[in-house]
Amino acid sequence: MVEHRSPKPRAVGSSPSTPANFSAIKLSPEKLLMPAELTFARSAQRGTGLGARLLDRPTAREGLLLGLVLALLACLPVLVATYPQMVDYPAHLARYHVMLDRTDNAFLQRFYEFEWKWSGNLGADLLVQPLTALFGLEVAGRIIAGLVPLLTALGILSVEWSLRRRIGVGSMLALCFVWSPGLILGFLNFGLAQAAALFAFAAWVQLDGKAWRPVLFLPVGLAVWVLHVSGWGMLGIMVFGYEWSRRKSLWAFIAPWPLFLPFAMLLTGDHPGSLPSYGPNIWVFKWAIWKQAMRDGIKWLDYAGLIWIGIVLVVSLAFRRLDGRLGWAMAIMLIGSIVMPRHIFGGDLADARMIYAGLLAGCLALSWHAPRWLLWLAPVLFLVRLGVTTETWQRGSAETERLLAAIDHLPEGARVANLVVTNRGIWGYNAQEHIGGYAVVRKNVLINAHFAVPGVHMIRLKEGGAGFRDPSQRLLWRAGTPIDLSNWKPAQGMDWLWYVGPREPDALPPGAVVVYRAPGTLVARLAKVSGDS
Repeated sequence: MVEHRSPKPRAVGSSPSTPANFSAIKLSPEKLLMPAELTFARSAQRGTGLGARLLDRPTAREGLLLGLVLALLACLPVLVATYPQMVDYPAHLARYHVMLDRTDNAFLQRFYEFEWKWSGNLGADLLVQPLTALFGLEVAGRIIAGLVPLLTALGILSVEWSLRRRIGVGSMLALCFVWSPGLILGFLNFGLAQAAALFAFAAWVQLDGKAWRPVLFLPVGLAVWVLHVSGWGMLGIMVFGYEWSRRKSLWAFIAPWPLFLPFAMLLTGDHPGSLPSYGPNIWVFKWAIWKQAMRDGIKWLDYAGLIWIGIVLVVSLAFRRLDGRLGWAMAIMLIGSIVMPRHIFGGDLADARMIYAGLLAGCLALSWHAPRWLLWLAPVLFLVRLGVTTETWQRGSAETERLLAAIDHLPEGARVANLVVTNRGIWGYNAQEHIGGYAVVRKNVLINAHFAVPGVHMIRLKEGGAGFRDPSQRLLWRAGTPIDLSNWKPAQGMDWLWYVGPREPDALPPGAVVVYRAPGTLVARLAKVSGDS
């Protein structure tokens, strides 16, 4: 049982027999966020008929089994897709290839430098090395892509179980953020760190009162930071919120001290050299990332899901059904997403990641004792969204496989300018934006689809110029406008052009000769110009 440290009366809603005195509720964060509820829920009251059973509370085992089944289902998109449809995934795969094979590959040595360093962004980079030795690179990448949703879902379950010894509607709604825009974009390191942060927070709760907990969390905090700095920040916020909910004193600021070790790494300069940045049109961007907090493939469904979860959170707050042990973390992360920069520690969309994590924490803060029918109905939103993602991945993987036939027409060690056209009018993501990464894996080419910002990323390009990297391979396009590549800068000095888009370009670079053409793609040999080597 959770020990209450003050003689305050039982919180409204903490027991089914406690009457709700709504006149006593004052609308302030301190009053609206309920304190910790009893660790063990009351035993299910069983009826005799079907209707009575549906109105009964589900058993703890029933909720747990349902949650585990849903966690396994979360991997479904990766199981049906040979090529994971994460936007950044091929670029990550290319980086892994350079990292692992450059020493013994003359082409990779010619085109790339790779400077390994310990930093707060190494999750998948560390995991891919042993997996590649066992399964090969492309299978290893697919395994990691599948582990992230599975571990995130299991982390969600572990948090609610540690807080309440049951799996309820909070976990069912939180599962909707397993496949957040961050994971669909391919933030693998952040995904692994977020899953680790959830497990670590669950352990923090479970080990409450243990004298040796701080010693254990010194390496735990460092490990989460190594996976990704944003996951480490998420863990720190959850631990602070938990301690603040229980004590509301200076101790809440001191309690997370075992997680502070990575600050030493940051203070000694082991961080990207780029300064934090909000980017242009800050408020337009902030509004956009909030609207797209559940962006996947169907615009109305994504908006409806976000509005529904927002309503549930607001109503729960009004009725004091938000557990402060995670409710404070939700508030900090969601408010933090507004005030924090877009670029921090060299990463993009740092503020958007806090939205996904904050809404996930908010769902886990929901503290309703739901009847059986509601527990089984609650996963519908997750399952519908999962179905959309799975169908999108299955269709997109088939398209990726078809487009990859173009790589057969590129010579080994070629210098390639890759252009992928993304239609601005489409709500979903274009998972082909970094498809050029597969050409690095299979043909050891030089290509402009890498994340290779100096001072931020470990990979460096020796040729192509300062701008020959992401996002030079992407053209944001609106239907009806021309696609003119006659003066496209990345093609200058390269030998080959690989184009992917909804229609053929209106103009190619001068002297380009098409050697392969298929719906949505072409490969062209570029003409040598004076001064080319």
